Amino acid sequence: MSQIIPAILTDDPISLESMVRQAETFTDWIQLDIMDGNFVPSKSVIDTDIEAVSPLLGWEAHLMVNTPENYVTGFKKAGAQKIVFHYEATQQPRMVIAQAREYDLMVGLAVNPDTPISEILPFVDDLDSVLFLSVYPGYYGKEFMPKVLDKISEFRTAAPYIETGIDGGVKENNIIEISRCGVDCIYVGSAIFLQDNPADSYFRLLKLIK
Repeated sequence: MSQIIPAILTDDPISLESMVRQAETFTDWIQLDIMDGNFVPSKSVIDTDIEAVSPLLGWEAHLMVNTPENYVTGFKKAGAQKIVFHYEATQQPRMVIAQAREYDLMVGLAVNPDTPISEILPFVDDLDSVLFLSVYPGYYGKEFMPKVLDKISEFRTAAPYIETGIDGGVKENNIIEISRCGVDCIYVGSAIFLQDNPADSYFRLLKLIK
């Protein structure tokens, strides 16, 4: 069965703390979305904001940033257990992977909707996971792109041993279809954190895919 991972996206340190504290009541792992205003149009909280909150659960940093190799040290210091960086954001993906391993971090590779599978296959043996973006990243609430489900199926045929995730546009009305494509992790942002009761929303989504 797929697992649901709550994804927090905010540019406000106060909101960050509120969302993390909420998440601590219903899950033991979250994704924190990090945006630099260059790779994607939006900016988010940074590593020192997360370090100040000191989350009491496991977390990964989804680095939607150019030159992610410049961010690994800071997020290790902030307490991340895993970093996920974008294939499109660096000319040195192997360097980023090597940095993560030096710090005993898990490492995932994120890919935008238009990036072909063939470009990332040479790296999969060095990764813990591949994250497929089903929106163009940068904001909560973007429209889900169904074509990415076919891409995940293609990738699972080519590399069935690597954990796969999907991130972007996941809602109650499409999560069943998404879970049926065989993805391991479903990342959910606005359908949890922009709802009146994030915990209830999380468990409702979980019930739908069981």
